[in-house]
Amino acid sequence: MAWRFVDMHCHLDRMSNADEVARDAAARGIAIFDTPVTPADTLAAQERLRAHTNVRVGVGLHPWWLADGRCGTADADLTAELAGELAYIGEVGLDFGRRGGNTQELQIAAFESICRAIAKHPLPHRVISIHAIHAATTALDILERTGVAGADAHPGTSVIFHWFSGSSEEFARARRLGCYFSISEHMLKSKRGREYARQLPEGRLLLETDAPPGLDAPYSAEALEASLTGALATIAEIRRVPQDALGHTIATTSAALLHLG
Repeated sequence: MAWRFVDMHCHLDRMSNADEVARDAAARGIAIFDTPVTPADTLAAQERLRAHTNVRVGVGLHPWWLADGRCGTADADLTAELAGELAYIGEVGLDFGRRGGNTQELQIAAFESICRAIAKHPLPHRVISIHAIHAATTALDILERTGVAGADAHPGTSVIFHWFSGSSEEFARARRLGCYFSISEHMLKSKRGREYARQLPEGRLLLETDAPPGLDAPYSAEALEASLTGALATIAEIRRVPQDALGHTIATTSAALLHLG
């Protein structure tokens, strides 16, 4: 199937009507990379969304859930165990900003254990969606140190930075390491986000929604489509390229990463 859009970072499983959204998205030509925020959510989403061929479910442990105590070391261990077995990882990462700054050591230990599990158990293809707020350098250090990115990385492993907000030096380093970047309407509201969208090689550019704005409430595929369309239109304008051609390239790249038929 030729997908019109692929939402490369979406919390589909935390929409109360996730099955309805997944079905409606498929009818609209939209595929979704579901990025749970805890390993328990991952296991539940794998079961709940199993029938939707337009959905790929990741293994997630969001740093906010570690920072506020909703998840602990047992959850980090389970996430690492699952990450060593499965092809889709996310949302994982680090947040050294206001919501996570007091738990840096815990976050680093969890993220490093996840990356070590990924590197120890290579798969023919694997996709990782990463959260890094005020922490891109540390995340990149861990990715290189563990062999998930860089010269020692398995050729089938693809690293995506979601809603990247790091410095220009960190952005350049991530690009050198071959990382992808998923861009939302929200990222494009900042001058830095728009400039990164302009600079990215076309083959490393992806779209996301990071929806829904509020967890465990109803949402709609129509809203996903509107957000993806808006982001694409803005990026095409920034890059001064035809929107249809850019959208086709991004969708093709995304579908290949997620092994979508």
